[in-house]
Amino acid sequence: MNGHPKPSKRVWIDTDMGFDDLAAVLTVARTPPWRVDGMSLVAGNAPLDMVIDNALRAAALFEWEFPIHAGSAQPIASELVTAQNILGADAMASAGRSLPKTRAALASGDAVAALGDYLESTSEPATVLALGPLTNLALVLQGRPALAARIGRLLWMGGSAGPGNHTAAAEFNAAVDPEAINVVLDAGVSLHMVGLDACRQVRVHASDAEALRALGSDKAEVLADLLLGYVRIASPAGALPMSLYDPTAAAVLVAPEGMSFRPAHVVAECKGEHTRGMTVVEWRVPRRAQPNAQVASVADEPLLRRVVLDALARAAS
Repeated sequence: MNGHPKPSKRVWIDTDMGFDDLAAVLTVARTPPWRVDGMSLVAGNAPLDMVIDNALRAAALFEWEFPIHAGSAQPIASELVTAQNILGADAMASAGRSLPKTRAALASGDAVAALGDYLESTSEPATVLALGPLTNLALVLQGRPALAARIGRLLWMGGSAGPGNHTAAAEFNAAVDPEAINVVLDAGVSLHMVGLDACRQVRVHASDAEALRALGSDKAEVLADLLLGYVRIASPAGALPMSLYDPTAAAVLVAPEGMSFRPAHVVAECKGEHTRGMTVVEWRVPRRAQPNAQVASVADEPLLRRVVLDALARAAS
């Protein structure tokens, strides 16, 4: 061994910052050799002003050095729907403590320009981890279509190859802005979809929150209360496990052996009275359609749980 550190693996994160987004960002930021180059914010879990507040408070607490840019406040073709009825007014439901009020500085209010400039400037095609509606990405590609070729991989927590959660047919991130999904797919971006059905294979428990709390630091207390609040979404007493949504996609980024993918043709339904936001997955490729995405299929739950929880423990120290 020569003792030299491994070169960084770089990613841009696009997020509608709620708690599971925070856990996802920490999963990447606290797993060497990954480095977050920048963050764009989008309305989704909560309105944009709340998403900004969550991100800047998290950045101050965890000492993030990457730039954070405010992005789209509305989907490209519909009114915003949030998840505040499930996640709480600030999308950070807690069993006790919340993020401290101290905020880092916002780098800009034009995430679409910042992300576009980043894609244009990287020495090789970029990796993008998207944890919310794809509005920002769609706006970049509508305004600067040549940048599609500058995205080496777009790993997105969104959609579903089975039932939905926002509606019977639609997963939440997809339901907020289905038009954006089709813009991204039509641009020819290499989309890796980590959908609802895949994320539900990876779960977190109340005992995981208490294991974090046992680390004894102020950050551990905050993360433990937020994680327990998240678990209690599944059951008020925390007796049932809660699916790890955004953190599963982040864990797949840093530990790709933890998820199998299958090629498929994906399109988002934008008009159906009962199916708007549904991601229609055609598995019969190339016989019925040409594949335009890789869709997550089978998760290694023990591995992906360990990746997330170990990163949270490092962040809490």
